[in-house]
This record gives sequence, C-alpha cells and structure tokens, in this order.
Amino acid sequence: MKKIKDYINNNLLIKIASLNSVSVMTRIVAGFVTSKFIALYIGPSGLAFVGNLRDFFSTLQSFSNLGFYNGVVKYVAEFKKDTLKLSQTLSTVSYCVLASTIVLSIFCFFGADMINRFVFIEGDNYAYLIRIISAVLPFYAINSVILAFLNGLSNFRRLVAIQILGHIFGTLLTIFLIYNHHIQGALLAVVLSEVVLFFITLASISKSVAFFSLIKFRLFDINKVKKLGSFSMMSLFTALTAPLVMLSIRNHIIDTQALVDAGYWEAMNRLSRYYLMFVTSLLTLYVLPRFSEIQTSKEFRHEILGLFKTILPVFALLLIAIYFLRHIIIEVVFSKEFAPVEGLFFWQLIGDFIKVVSVIIATQLLAKRMIWHYLITEALSFATLYVASIYLIDRYGVIGATMAHFVNYLVYMVLILVVFRNSLFGKLKE
Repeated sequence: MKKIKDYINNNLLIKIASLNSVSVMTRIVAGFVTSKFIALYIGPSGLAFVGNLRDFFSTLQSFSNLGFYNGVVKYVAEFKKDTLKLSQTLSTVSYCVLASTIVLSIFCFFGADMINRFVFIEGDNYAYLIRIISAVLPFYAINSVILAFLNGLSNFRRLVAIQILGHIFGTLLTIFLIYNHHIQGALLAVVLSEVVLFFITLASISKSVAFFSLIKFRLFDINKVKKLGSFSMMSLFTALTAPLVMLSIRNHIIDTQALVDAGYWEAMNRLSRYYLMFVTSLLTLYVLPRFSEIQTSKEFRHEILGLFKTILPVFALLLIAIYFLRHIIIEVVFSKEFAPVEGLFFWQLIGDFIKVVSVIIATQLLAKRMIWHYLITEALSFATLYVASIYLIDRYGVIGATMAHFVNYLVYMVLILVVFRNSLFGKLKE
C-alpha cells in the first residue's frame, strides 16, 4: 500500500513539475525580454526605481488579500467535497478582502505624495502611479482569491494556462510601454500587468468554474476568519517585512554607493528570481498542499528526502551552469552596461542554494500553522539580512549585499534545522 502511495505521490510531483516547468520557462523568457528592454531603454538606474516600486506594490498586494492565499489553498483542498463549508470559506475570504482593498485604495489615493517620497527618494514625482495602484488593487485582490481557489482544487492545468497567458500578454504590454514611455512605461507596466492577469483569469473560469456562485454574504462566518487568522499573521508579517527590508537595503546602496550600484543589485535579484521560479512555484503548487496532508514525522521525513533527491541535484547543476555562463547571461539578458553584475554571482548563487534547502523544510511551518516558530524564524532572518547588509555594504560595497544574502540563509537554515531536529533527525515512532 505504501509503495502504491509513494508511486502516486512521485508521479503527481513529476506531473506538476512538468506543468510547472512550462509556466516557468514562459515566465523566464518573458522576463528576459522585459529585462532586455529595461537595459536598453532605462539602464541600471531605472531598474533600481522599478525594484522599489515592485517591492512597495508587493506589500500592498499581500495586504489587499490579507495574506489569506495559503489558507484558502488549504481549506479549499480540505472542503472541496463539502459545498457548504467551501462556500462559507470563499464568502468569508472574499468580503474580508473587499473591505481590506477599499481601505488600502483610499490610503494610496490620498497618501500618494507621501508614498512617492518614500519609494522614490531620488526620483521624479510618480504620485500619479500610486493613484493608479489604488484603482487596480481590487483587480489583484479578486484574482488572488480565484487563483488560490483553483490551486486548492488542484486544477493545475488551468493555473498553468492562466500563468502562461499572463506572462505573454504582460510582456507585450511591458514592451509597448517601455518602448514608448521608457522609465515611466516600465513603472506603469509593474502596475497594469496585474489588470491583464485578472481579465485572463476571469475569461478562463467564466463558463467552467462556479467560483462567483459560491460567494454569498449570508454565509460570512467569523469563525472562518479566526481559522484563517494564523495564515494571515504569517503571510502578512513576511509580506510587510520582506519588501521593506529590500527597499531599505536598496536605498542604503543608493545613499552610500550609487544609484547605478542599486541597479546592479536589482539586476542580480531579478536573475535570481528567474531561476528560483522552478522551486518557489513548486512549493505553492505541490509542497504546501502535500505537507498539509502529512500527519506523522515519518511521512514528513520521507517527503523531504524525496524532494531533495528530485530537486536539489538538478538545481545545483543549474546554479553551476549559471555561474560559468554569467558573462553571456548578463549580455543576453541585459547589456554590457551591466557587466559589474558579474561580481555579484558567487555569493548570490551559494545563498540561493541554501535558501532552497531551508525553504522546502520551512514550508511545514505554514502547512501546520506553527505561528510562533514561523514569526520568530522570519524575524531573525530579516534582522540578519538587514544588519549584515548594512555592515557588509559599508565595508565591501554593493557585493556586500549578496554576501549578506548568503549569511542570512545560512543562519536561517540553522534555525529551521533546530526547529525540525526531532522530525528530521530524531528517533521515529513506528
């Protein structure tokens, strides 16, 4: 029986990984094309501003959906055969998200000038972009709930199709805006791409998925809010802290080094996001739902070993190839103007490998709602990243930011291994 279960799980992982690879490859190609246009039309300095806006927008997006995404995935997967409980969950989430989005949109619209001074410390007045964000936030929030719903139903084919179409049309929009409006077009594309994704999602579910028919105000359940609260606390903590720490580090580089150096660091982070997509997207599609089902330490250890055997060798070879091809990658993805980015690869790649090892294990914190373990490890991780970045940037320049990335995930991996020492290394009960 166990062999049959393992066979099914392994086949499911391979199937999802294959579908995921198609989506990731599309996103990588789209990212390469976008990055090339950014390199040619706005350069490293403009890329630094794009990074700041993306971090700020990312924080707003997470707060607009109240960090409910992982909770929706878990409870949709649990209640997908119980229409009443499923409807209660989706109704509760949808109305909470609606209220949150309205508050955030009002804040962005009337606080646009203040936000502009915080995000673009050396830039022009982009307050109009903040006001545009206030208008598009509802589109993102609704889209996020729908995608979490599809993820919980394990409707991977539809999810991948939506992602691929979103990458294609988002890239076309970005190219058009950058070509015609340069830096302002690149910034506008960060915002409007989410609207494009919403309409693609809406078109894909309009006739075949009964999402909106499940949303009923009378089924709003405050108890569901309490259950989702733990997921919200964990997600919102990371959603608020991570972008603000990255934005602060980028602004520190601008203040102490140069705006162009911040652009080089953003270019390295951009490349890192591309090759990490293979793993991070798999965490949401497969690992989180799978860990949510696991009930024993023996199953958890077995699943971790299976994931490491499947993912880590391939990922390690990918990172080695990227390191030796870094010169070509920079010229193909960006331009010769970004040549100094070569010096940032070594520490970034090592840090990313350690990150993958630790984050795979740490997904159990979300799956089992280990709230305080999650908050403490995340807080220590962000504190390590910020302090190490400030110290190492002042000492070594922009390369210090990637050295801090390595130090941070080394510390984080140790913390995660301590948390799960019994499950991973202790004696298992039969």
